[in-house]
Amino acid sequence: MKNYVPIILLLLMALSSKAQVTINGTVTDKSSNPIVGANVYLEGTYDGASTDESGKFSFETTEEGTQTLVISMLTYEPHYEMGDVSYFKDISIKMVEAVNSLTGVTLTAGTFEAGDNSKVSVLKPLDIVTTAGAAGDFVAALQTLPGTSTINEDGRLFVRGGAAGETQVFIDGLRVFQPFNATANNIPTRGRFSPFLFKGITFSTGGYSAEYGQALSSVLLLSTTDVPDQEKTDIQVMSVGGGLGHTEIWGNQSLSFNTQYINLSPYEALIPSTQGIRWNSPYESISGEAVYRNKGDRGIFKFYTGFNHANLDIEQEDINFEEFVRFRLKNNNLYFNSSYKHFLENDWSLNMGASISWDTNDITLLDNLVDVKETASHVKFKVKKTFSNRFNLSFGTELFNVDFKESFIAQDGFEFDSDFNDQLFAGFVESDVFFSNNFAMKLGARIENTSVIDEFTISPRLSLAYKSSENGQFSLAYGDFYQNPLNEVLRYDQSLESEKTSHYIFNYQYLKNGKTFRAEAYYKDYDNLVKFDTELPQFDSQFNNLGNGYAAGLDIFWRDNKSINNLDYWISYSYLNTERDFRNFRERATPNFAPEHSFSLVTKYWVDKLKSQVGLSYNFGSGRPYDNPNTEAFLAEKTKAFNNISFNWAYLIDQQKILYFSVNNVLGFNNINNYQYANTPNVNGVFDRQAIRPAADSFFFVGFFWTLSTDKKSNQLDNL
Repeated sequence: MKNYVPIILLLLMALSSKAQVTINGTVTDKSSNPIVGANVYLEGTYDGASTDESGKFSFETTEEGTQTLVISMLTYEPHYEMGDVSYFKDISIKMVEAVNSLTGVTLTAGTFEAGDNSKVSVLKPLDIVTTAGAAGDFVAALQTLPGTSTINEDGRLFVRGGAAGETQVFIDGLRVFQPFNATANNIPTRGRFSPFLFKGITFSTGGYSAEYGQALSSVLLLSTTDVPDQEKTDIQVMSVGGGLGHTEIWGNQSLSFNTQYINLSPYEALIPSTQGIRWNSPYESISGEAVYRNKGDRGIFKFYTGFNHANLDIEQEDINFEEFVRFRLKNNNLYFNSSYKHFLENDWSLNMGASISWDTNDITLLDNLVDVKETASHVKFKVKKTFSNRFNLSFGTELFNVDFKESFIAQDGFEFDSDFNDQLFAGFVESDVFFSNNFAMKLGARIENTSVIDEFTISPRLSLAYKSSENGQFSLAYGDFYQNPLNEVLRYDQSLESEKTSHYIFNYQYLKNGKTFRAEAYYKDYDNLVKFDTELPQFDSQFNNLGNGYAAGLDIFWRDNKSINNLDYWISYSYLNTERDFRNFRERATPNFAPEHSFSLVTKYWVDKLKSQVGLSYNFGSGRPYDNPNTEAFLAEKTKAFNNISFNWAYLIDQQKILYFSVNNVLGFNNINNYQYANTPNVNGVFDRQAIRPAADSFFFVGFFWTLSTDKKSNQLDNL
């Protein structure tokens, strides 16, 4: 043992004689404020220290040569210094704030989110079902948001002075070519989709992503549910029909479907003949949707399909005919949509999908026969790379194909066929850059080439967002948007150019404790709008792209579900100033679908003792312009203001049964949409007119909803 003692002493002396190096410095933020409690250490060793109240640190190490000094602190990006340890003396480190997806800035200009997973949601999917007057239609619910106009005789989305054809709908990123049910003139349509199959909705009122195109005004993005939470069966018994839905789950796969039969006999029986409509047979439809999902370890495949068959036979009053004008319609629509998302290594992700639709309309107007067929498809490929929580990049390509055919046979035997085929190629690239938790940018561009009019376009897009406080932020957005002329025009003339608009948007949003406030100002500049010299587009019309216009306005939104117990409400107001010279306009004017002022109030109150939710909605629209041929001015007169108060009541019978009752326009306001004038003056030289009123401005709806679930905790109260 004595022989080992000298050896041990020599080793200890050697270790103690190894040089020790002092590493020290200061850690601050970008404003030079000291950061307290930051961890500073040499990578791969136990040598390190924490910063004090002055942001200073100091420790000793026996390590030599090139080392990596690591500085880490919660809410900040890790910082690395590499070099010889002898240089780590009196160093100054500035930490960069980490981007937090929960509390950081978000890009919101022009966009409303609706989904439980979105921190900037202003609506939830079930708001669509429980909003008085919406009757389960997502479009009717969205019409309570600012930026939209209630055109109650149409039923589609009219956004910020844009026509209904300027909004496009996508499911899981893929285009839906016929998103609304076919209908007759002056009878509002509805969306084809059940809100229960979707986990969320993104409604862009302008300045939308470069990933989407062919929409001058807005896009509506619907996302189907990835993984259902439980197996269940839903049964609906309504005053106008019934429905059945079911969700089945096995392993990583699931299937959900909804079917519905509608017969509006009870509804149409309430429509007085003074409204100018006689029903030869009631509106009748059968529809269904299904979603199949297969979720793997790193990817998910979804297949969506929907079908709809509808027919109606009505007679409508027309001032230019002594007898009522008969209109018959039979519509068939079939839609398929498949998508696959895969997460690759190193934060790459891949999205691909395809959709196809077949839509046919057999129309009889008087004794004229119209047969319309449209086959359309969309193929899309998108790649996304997340380089860090500060920067991501996405790019992709897509191809649209539309084959349109129409056959017209007049009662006198005249026949005319029109058609067109278009292949539209598009490519897009877009990046999100988060400079800090308070400042972010989205920059992108889109290119398109369309064969039908042989045109190439480039559309830049830019959004900026600045978080001014813990709960508030400002956003800016700019973008150019192109859209092909509508099918009703392209079937006659393929020598036109794309219509164009530019969006400029300024937004402020405040979120705190269940309260949401949004204010958004915008300006839209229209160019290359299509004009023609006949009342409607027809085979002998003369078309050109000499139209133009603008739309400017202010949208305000407020929602509060915390201040008053059991009460949830939101208020929307929109001011719109717009003029256009397009279609058959003889000069620039405000179109009939653009009211200057729009206001909505939606309330939902839960009465615990009655196990009921009571809802009340009020919609107001200022008078809409119409043209009086008895005066020289064009579109210079206005209808009276639009008013609608709707009421609904939902009673929770037990945990799995709901009785639902709804009344639209409960006070029976006599709204007027427009006026129709005679084609020729009377003996006094005056053009007679008749008011165009909604086909049925007041209606009631009664429904019974029963959910059979394998989850005993399932509760219909959650749906309220």
